[in-house]
Amino acid sequence: MKLHHSIDPRLWNFQSELRLLGLGEDAPLTRREAIRLGLVGTAGLIAAHSFPSRAVAAPAAPKAKSVIQIWLWGGPCHIDTFDPKPEAGYDYNGPLKDPIATNVAGIRVGELLPLLAKQADKYSLIRSMSHGSNAHEIAAYTVQTGRASGGRDVFPGVGSIVSLFKGYDAGYKGLLPPYVVLTELQGRFSESGFLGARYKPFATGGDPGATRFAVEGVVAQGISDDRQRKRREFLHQLNTFERASRNGDPELAALGQCESDAYEMILGDAGKVFDLAQEKDDVRERYGRNTFGQSCLMARRLVERGVPYITINYKGWDTHKQHFPIMRRKLPELDRGLATLLEDLVARGLLASTVVWTGGEFGRTPKVLWEAPWNGGRGHWGKAFSALVAGGGFKGGHVVGKTDAKGEEVLERPVHPSELIGHIYDQLGIAPDAKLPHPEGRDVRVMPTLEEGATRSKVLAEIT
Repeated sequence: MKLHHSIDPRLWNFQSELRLLGLGEDAPLTRREAIRLGLVGTAGLIAAHSFPSRAVAAPAAPKAKSVIQIWLWGGPCHIDTFDPKPEAGYDYNGPLKDPIATNVAGIRVGELLPLLAKQADKYSLIRSMSHGSNAHEIAAYTVQTGRASGGRDVFPGVGSIVSLFKGYDAGYKGLLPPYVVLTELQGRFSESGFLGARYKPFATGGDPGATRFAVEGVVAQGISDDRQRKRREFLHQLNTFERASRNGDPELAALGQCESDAYEMILGDAGKVFDLAQEKDDVRERYGRNTFGQSCLMARRLVERGVPYITINYKGWDTHKQHFPIMRRKLPELDRGLATLLEDLVARGLLASTVVWTGGEFGRTPKVLWEAPWNGGRGHWGKAFSALVAGGGFKGGHVVGKTDAKGEEVLERPVHPSELIGHIYDQLGIAPDAKLPHPEGRDVRVMPTLEEGATRSKVLAEIT
């Protein structure tokens, strides 16, 4: 259903469908039941928080309110970004052999990240991330969930866990969904896992760098706001059932509110968050007039509206071939967008309450594959890779862990993704032993238990 084309007729035939499903006046509609009825698109997003559901206890005094995850889809090279190894020689560095000093003594980053070099006091680098997998699907699942793949369950990713504990069930009141992805889902695994569709992210689609950001279900290309208003008026003229049923029915009242909220997303102030034309041109230029830069700006706007979890899926890092020409395009985009985001969050007083987590599913082969057919590419490398974390209780200006002189092996303090994820939950006030609602009623916790092979440690204590 695309709400910008029409309101789904099922919304107006709702009472009869309720009875067919055995939901009468004595059985108020829950959000899960709304999903069963197929209320998707913008109306479904609104319906998902317009009806009652179980409550989740709020954690005490969290440091962070939101997370911006910048997912470098495909796996960025740690040597070219956050763990440079200039002494390793040409076979490892290629032409990117001159790392630059940052504004924190002793920390260097790749030569194509000069703006981030000036912001190192705001972030910390974990140079000893490791899980050992070189397969995209397995590695992505592990980094996004903190769990090993291959078990009987598909566990939810971090965004869905945050949506559960910080979203509608925990009293989140915004019309904007609590978990937003810019702009498309990875497709590597189900983000919500066994939690189900209720906790899937809202993927915006579209391109925030375009003249008009065509958000799926909210903005329709070629249809003006005035035309949308006229369509709504015409719909109400046709809806004789609604006019004949004004008897105080609570279910119909809830549907009416659902429709009102949905149009607030399309035509009202709530939907204006996606209108980047409201930002000054110089601000947009600072972020970079490209999809990634404008996604970073969009993420900042969503944080300002209180959205708990935003993922920017930044594609193009799977550089098996032509690695260095691609890096000369992508690293300046990353540098400009991320550095401006950090600077902007600080200026607006938001970095202290917003975790910024940047990284991918693994690193890339430290030794360049010069031979055909790769011709200067880098393969997958799960033994050692890097992550950047900032804000939301994480300290800046630190480095955790160390790799060897060629970036091939972790020498000091290996950090499994579950450890980083656990610390992000700590900053949000999500208890690691909090129980997850499992469809089979099994006892499953937010973080793996010792019986499940957990290795939770205080390895990140100096940056939290």
